[in-house]
Amino acid sequence: MSDDDSHEHVVPGSEEELDSADVRGYDFRGDFDFFEMLDSYETTGFQATHLAQAVDIARDMRDDDVTTYLTLTSNIVSSGLRETVAYLVREGFVDVIITTSGSITEDVIKTAKPFKMGEWDADEAELRERGINRLGNIFVPSDRYVWLEEYLNDFFEDFFADEKIRTPTEFSKELGETLDDEDSILKNAADQDVPIFCPALTDAEVGNFLYYYRQGYDSEVGIEILDDYDSLIEHGLLAEETGLIAVGAGVPKHHAIMTNLFRGGADHAVYISTGMEGDGSLSGAPPEEAVSWGKIKDDDTNYVQIEAEATLVFPLLVAGAFKRD
Repeated sequence: MSDDDSHEHVVPGSEEELDSADVRGYDFRGDFDFFEMLDSYETTGFQATHLAQAVDIARDMRDDDVTTYLTLTSNIVSSGLRETVAYLVREGFVDVIITTSGSITEDVIKTAKPFKMGEWDADEAELRERGINRLGNIFVPSDRYVWLEEYLNDFFEDFFADEKIRTPTEFSKELGETLDDEDSILKNAADQDVPIFCPALTDAEVGNFLYYYRQGYDSEVGIEILDDYDSLIEHGLLAEETGLIAVGAGVPKHHAIMTNLFRGGADHAVYISTGMEGDGSLSGAPPEEAVSWGKIKDDDTNYVQIEAEATLVFPLLVAGAFKRD
């Protein structure tokens, strides 16, 4: 093989000129402008570019006043993102919330007792002896749950007084009406008449305390979920246009896309996820997979997935799409 042949293998060259934008990041020289930096994500590449695309999609959702679904898992409320979600609800940017039972549990607790910063590398047995529960690098003393049980027992008595069988949306709304905290998602949702759907309401301390309440006080009480499913489907069917912001995955994300299937798919979708597609799970499934099921409409400009941990990117998405004029 000649040197010329070898060189051709290593440096084959190209004649085609690409017409896409140049890769270029933010120029930190001069005065700093946060939104200019955020705009520069469009040409930064990798997940920064996906975030810039998500901002554009979410801004379209806001400007077109589409029916907006926000789905989130409980770890979002465990973290400082609780205040971000409350902002979206308070300002009228969200029409439907779908979440997990832990979100409700922790939102109520935080109205009275904060979670505390901890550390990832902790002695778990020692924490157990001290009555401290660990969520990543967040610590939650067990006295929070003692307080919650007392609060909910008082609430249950009123909640089930006239009707023995209630729905999760009724539970969230009436519980939110009892709270006095401007950072509470439940309170803001109740004030703004935003329904909070929680298909797995028993999958947290709320479920434990409902169990104890039914065993000890009233064996006839119960939670009915099919009425809420009917209502969630109707939200989509009656909407002219729908958009989804899925922060995390699991049941909330799937309830949003599944119920949008009845209307022919969601019109816009933004996923924030660390799920892995390779295991075939719903949590790792990108929006393209939902297109194959008819759960998101087939338009390659109306959906994007940001593969990143939510505490890093969700505030940036909200700032760029909703806080910015």
